[in-house]
Amino acid sequence: MPARTPAPEGRFHLPTTPKTARWGTLPHPGTSPVLMVGDRATVTVDTVSHEGILEDQGRDPVRFFGAYGVAERDVLTDARDIASSALERDPDADGPHVVTGPIAVTGAAPGDLLKVETLSLYRRADYGIVSSRHGRGALPDSFPAPDTAESAATRRLPSGAVSTFCEVQVDGKGRPLGVIPYGTTGRAARFPLRPFMGVMGVTPADEQPLSTVPPGRHGGNLDVKVLDTGTALYLPVQVEGAGFYTGDPHYAQGNGEVALTALEAPLRATFRLTVLKGAAARRAVGLIDTPFGESETHWVAIGLHEDLNEAMRAAVRAALTFLTSRVGMDAASAYAYLSAAADLEISQVVDQVQGVHCLIRKSDIGELPSEIPLQKGEFMSDTTASAVCAGTEGTP
Repeated sequence: MPARTPAPEGRFHLPTTPKTARWGTLPHPGTSPVLMVGDRATVTVDTVSHEGILEDQGRDPVRFFGAYGVAERDVLTDARDIASSALERDPDADGPHVVTGPIAVTGAAPGDLLKVETLSLYRRADYGIVSSRHGRGALPDSFPAPDTAESAATRRLPSGAVSTFCEVQVDGKGRPLGVIPYGTTGRAARFPLRPFMGVMGVTPADEQPLSTVPPGRHGGNLDVKVLDTGTALYLPVQVEGAGFYTGDPHYAQGNGEVALTALEAPLRATFRLTVLKGAAARRAVGLIDTPFGESETHWVAIGLHEDLNEAMRAAVRAALTFLTSRVGMDAASAYAYLSAAADLEISQVVDQVQGVHCLIRKSDIGELPSEIPLQKGEFMSDTTASAVCAGTEGTP
């Protein structure tokens, strides 16, 4: 059953072209926006997956996917355009991701939060790729294995990378499934799809363009699978206009993303971009000053670090900051609650900077206080606390 991508749902529609995209690096303060929108604008972005267009895959998506039986007409035109373009990318230094943007949001300034709501995600193709390459992933000493057996689904490329083709099928109940065949008896692993955008971020303040691979305070390549349709990501704005960008679309990912990539495939994504200032920002996340997520059922505190243990600690600290500065819990009670009830999950272990996210059930907390319970304590600086008490900090 082919993907039927509906018409763009946003007020603005942003295709991915050589003029609206970057390949392998993030925008920087000198990057001109490809689109300017007002606060609370909705934008539909047609995102492009890097799998099938990279140099180690021949930079020819028609030929690459044709080897798996994909007809030329089913290879996206924008993927072909990016692959054949003159977009600059250093394969040795830059990331693999195609990022679309930046989008400037009127009124956004450093010190604000950009609230990115993912309103809808639709498949643009009926297939995707999972790749293992460069001795990276959770088992870099073992994969990709030099003796990998090729099959109709798995190919070993001249570079040594191994790419596994994954078809999308729909079961009897109309649910789309990813299908990875294995063996010679026609068996296959079938798993539910859960599309999400791996890269969502604001423009970093760094003057030199950063690689798309490591996530950071700017967001970027977070690869947090729970940030799917109906969720929000809060990002601390670092440059005027925020400079939102997105890319690295996924149809599915297991926590950890152990092989190096998820099921990489193109999505039509619609976002609402809202600027939160002062008290409005504090009402959303308290004193959190790092990427923070929210779904209908959970708050999502995110920890990032090159060391996975430190990423876990960062997620705990972020969760404590939220619970103390927004919910109003004392630190000891919050720490006990996290140990008794919160779930810390490994987001990914493959992006140089590793990620852990902490899931806090909203039903455990109930209604948040109408007044923001900001008080002096170990998770608030005296400067910030004094300013808040005096009513001079962050006036909207």
